[in-house]
Amino acid sequence: QVQLVESGGGLVQAGGSLRLSCLASGRIFSITTMGWYRQVPGKQRELVATITGGGSTNYADSVKGRFTISRDNAKNTVYLQMNSLKPEDTAVYYCNADLKAMGAGIWYDYWGRGTQVTVSS
Repeated sequence: QVQLVESGGGLVQAGGSLRLSCLASGRIFSITTMGWYRQVPGKQRELVATITGGGSTNYADSVKGRFTISRDNAKNTVYLQMNSLKPEDTAVYYCNADLKAMGAGIWYDYWGRGTQVTVSS
């Protein structure tokens, strides 16, 4: 009954910006770390950015200074502001959340289905 849904992906020219959003919904008891990952065909999924419940952030070197992760705990939403986009940023971007569902006895990593980001040169 818990799901993560990404939005905001699309086609943008190099140097442009996009803002991704991910909403976690369902019978959620608590969420700890949330993050964004990306994947291109033939390559492993890689970390883009994470943010803890307390607001501590971590970024991949390739996006540091260009991307900003943030969250709204009241809305169970995490955002990824992407500026100065490059063709190399083209990928499917996935939302991740480490959360505990109501009634569940364990913490579990949930994933969204992804949103395509394409940067043209």
